[in-house]
Amino acid sequence: MSQVPTPPGDSPFHSERNPRDEAPQFVLPLVVRIERSAPPARTDALETAARAVLLLLGDERTTGDGEWAQAVRDWEDARIRKVVRRARGAEWRRAEALPGITVTGKSAEVRVFPPVPLDGWPKELARLQVSGTELDDPEPPVEADRGEPVLWLNPELEMSAGKAMAQAGHGAQLAWWALSDDARTAWRDAGFPLAVRSADPAEWSRLTGGGLPLVRDAGFTEIAPGSCTVVADHPALR
Repeated sequence: MSQVPTPPGDSPFHSERNPRDEAPQFVLPLVVRIERSAPPARTDALETAARAVLLLLGDERTTGDGEWAQAVRDWEDARIRKVVRRARGAEWRRAEALPGITVTGKSAEVRVFPPVPLDGWPKELARLQVSGTELDDPEPPVEADRGEPVLWLNPELEMSAGKAMAQAGHGAQLAWWALSDDARTAWRDAGFPLAVRSADPAEWSRLTGGGLPLVRDAGFTEIAPGSCTVVADHPALR
């Protein structure tokens, strides 16, 4: 289960070119279920996506000789890419038939799959839409419990729900990498409690300067390269 934290100069989330760009590129697919009659709440979708990433990272199939372990190692040796697609009805049922993990939140369902080559998506997932994944919160999210992990989103950036789900997943992954084995086990045994919230603009500089894991987007979609999107605020890392 133990994994050496990524050296700062070799971050898979920074925009600067580094040796990871020379490795074969993989992507972690996530599919969010969005039925026309009952779309999930945005914040719940973000939190469910983050938990889905953590459940995959903590799954025994991703370590040692597990059936997904080599795919995860290949993915982690390159840029860490996550792509969120949307599905409904028969599309969702076809996605559920593929190997993966479905995570259910209060209103959201997200399925995460083992990494695939960047240009080698299964046809059942490749046909799903990426763009246009827009979700809203029917009511403002309650204040986050700072006694539990919080993934703080940059309040100055506008991101689609799909993009924000991927960024929340990145933040959760950086927190997972930075934790000790004991802290990882405790988080997993507790069911990976976490919140995703937009940071108060007045607190953003403090959060980004506090030594917590930061996601700096490579700029492949929607936002400028190097933009800091998420601060992973886990109590064990403060």
